[in-house]
Amino acid sequence: MKVLSLIAGFVCLVEVLVDAFQTIILPRRASGRLRVSRLFLSATWTPWRAIARRMKRNRSRESFLSYFGPLSLLLLVVVWAAGLIAGFALLYHGLGSPFADPRSVGTWETDLYVSGTTIFTLGLGDVVPLAMWARLLVTLEAGIGLAFVAGVIGYLPVLYGAFSRREVSIILLDARAGSPPTAVELLHRHAGPAGELALQTLLIEWERWSAELLESHISYPQLCFFRSQHDNQSWLSALVAMLDTCALLIATVEGEAARQAQLTFTMARHAVLDLTHILAVSKSPIKEDRLVPGGVDNICLQLAQAGFSLCAGAGSLERLTELRGMYEPQALQLSRVLMQPLPPFYPDADKRSSWSTVARLRSQTEASFLPPAKRANAIATAAATEEEHSF
Repeated sequence: MKVLSLIAGFVCLVEVLVDAFQTIILPRRASGRLRVSRLFLSATWTPWRAIARRMKRNRSRESFLSYFGPLSLLLLVVVWAAGLIAGFALLYHGLGSPFADPRSVGTWETDLYVSGTTIFTLGLGDVVPLAMWARLLVTLEAGIGLAFVAGVIGYLPVLYGAFSRREVSIILLDARAGSPPTAVELLHRHAGPAGELALQTLLIEWERWSAELLESHISYPQLCFFRSQHDNQSWLSALVAMLDTCALLIATVEGEAARQAQLTFTMARHAVLDLTHILAVSKSPIKEDRLVPGGVDNICLQLAQAGFSLCAGAGSLERLTELRGMYEPQALQLSRVLMQPLPPFYPDADKRSSWSTVARLRSQTEASFLPPAKRANAIATAAATEEEHSF
């Protein structure tokens, strides 16, 4: 029995320490399917998501889901601490509980008590080790407990720093692609010569954002469960919106922005595929088409009206379909698992935004510098554009 207790305590300590090291300190993808953190997330997220699906109000459901990320992080720390306490208690029990306890000597209660007070470095002094090797083991546990607390304290700022950097770009995307972000709206707001340069800059920024997302969310998978401030925004919808934009640029649009779109598409797709693997998402296909019949023709019409030069030919649809097949199945699986809806390709026609009003007012300012003969025509064109793109 004592031998089994020693083995169980050693295995428990190794599992917890290795998992905490991989999660907190190791700056790369953690390995192993039986890790404590992975089993914990799987065991807690499944019932949490099941409860959320029963909620009818979207606001209440999103609020409930937003608690999981921070709460699971705190509970994971509790699980690690409980594992360390239990592991050392099993070692003490297997070694015969060598402690002088005024209340009870050589009991499991004493072993747990000593382990708990030692791991949190309380040092009450009411129970003392009797043998030299017991003192060494207690000292080792105190050192591990101190390192564990220091690691957790340093872990939280890193995690929330990565979360903050992620969210800033998502919030900025609201002015560039609408809320929720859509590929057609993003391209529409970057139409024209000046807009093309801004579009290339934006694609460069999101290539780097995708790389940072990949690095941070692989090292800290808990970030995948941290939700954005607004219900219609998420890191997944922003990532897919940029993939949609790059796919449209590559498949249908002429211009220099298409080259940067290839680089951004490759990096963003890499992030989607790797996060699918990290979260152990099922590979079963989801039969869902985000484009209604005739949707590609509608997209091309809107882009042409915005002033984009399109690549003519029936091959555009095939190219776009092939590009979508490189990321959309995995994105749909992530959307199902994380309960984060994917954005449409083009915005809702019934939804107005402040962008159209701001664009109309700016057009009126530009029209005021034109000759009177052209001024009325420019104002009318701006008003018609606002009415057409009032989503």
